[in-house]
Amino acid sequence: MSNQDELLGEYKEHLLGVFGDPSLVLVSGEGVHVTDANGKRYLDLLAGIAVNALGHAHPAWVRAVSEQAGALAHISNLFTSPGSIHLAEKLLKVTGAPEGSHVFFANSGSEANEAAFKLARRHGRAHPDAQGRPRTRVLALENSFHGRTMGSLSLTAKAAYREPFEPLPAGVTHIPATAEALERQLDDTVSAVIVEPVQGEAGVHGLPEGFLALARRLTQERGALLIVDEVQSGMGRTGAWLAATAQLPRGEFPDAVTFAKGLGGGFPVGAMLTAGPEVSALLGAGQHGTTFGGNPLAMAAGLATVTTLENENLLVNAREVGAHLAQRLREVPGVGEVRQYGLLVGVDLVAENTEDAENAGTSGDPMAQRVVAAAREAGFILNATGPTTLRLAPPLIITAEQADTFVEALPHVLKTVRAR
Repeated sequence: MSNQDELLGEYKEHLLGVFGDPSLVLVSGEGVHVTDANGKRYLDLLAGIAVNALGHAHPAWVRAVSEQAGALAHISNLFTSPGSIHLAEKLLKVTGAPEGSHVFFANSGSEANEAAFKLARRHGRAHPDAQGRPRTRVLALENSFHGRTMGSLSLTAKAAYREPFEPLPAGVTHIPATAEALERQLDDTVSAVIVEPVQGEAGVHGLPEGFLALARRLTQERGALLIVDEVQSGMGRTGAWLAATAQLPRGEFPDAVTFAKGLGGGFPVGAMLTAGPEVSALLGAGQHGTTFGGNPLAMAAGLATVTTLENENLLVNAREVGAHLAQRLREVPGVGEVRQYGLLVGVDLVAENTEDAENAGTSGDPMAQRVVAAAREAGFILNATGPTTLRLAPPLIITAEQADTFVEALPHVLKTVRAR
């Protein structure tokens, strides 16, 4: 096998550079660790950006995917398989979805949010405004991230992602997560409100207290859908099947929920859950679809993931180890605010000066990016979501002892970065 430098050179020669230059070539993984092409081992504190919920090569996941690969891999959407039926049943059960709810399977979070956008458009036609015109507006939040396809990108707030591809599909208004903005903007021209209960790409920020409950009440009163994007926060990542559960009144449920990332445990799977028979009837035969959605391999991976999360009490582990990790991090000199939702953790670093915060060092790299690089040298994988913000989203199987190895190494990592 070629060494890492040779492989990275070949990457630049053959692959489109939309991801920038990758820092590592990873060749294997086991549990919470991965190994690169040079044989170096790392503690994976990112899990493929909140994807590998069961870590790497979990026996139950490997067995399920291997057995399915040996039986039936793909059948198209002209047919179905037992796996898609069983995984849909499981999703509806664990999330507590109301009677008459349904599931649509896709391949990614972007695809799931595209389906939700189309659901909003259909709702806008089925429930017109006071003048009889279709509702065409969707409200999304500032600092939101819902994907990079043209529809999901129009829901995403970050200008750097949006501007190179404008004009995007029209009708999306981005508002701050305040009661005042929601009250003002949510009129009878709005077909849906879409929110992330925890904004992961923005640095792991939860919604203001009471905001999601208010959104639920106002959408019901004013005839709009409430769509909750749980692509990053769902499937046990925050210690619950849905992060929204802790923010909604007991017995309340969104009109639609989107999933991906942790749902497949490493296999590409996305899903949209439509709550109740009325919302589920908005999209009929031929109005949406995808060739690979619900394919047997993906369904086997998803079912193994969700079942193992249940059987191994990994939602409890996410809450307990996440709380332990956050508390330990708050004790590290140089660490500021720590925002923790299960095993989705945002860490703000204390900048020593303005230059350090924005563009520290002769390299010109933001401080957090340099910490990520130094941590990688020390054997830890994490990422930065801002100039001084780190994101941790390790596999949900991680132990407190494994998490502690990072906390104990972090002071030296920070010292190394500031010394350069």
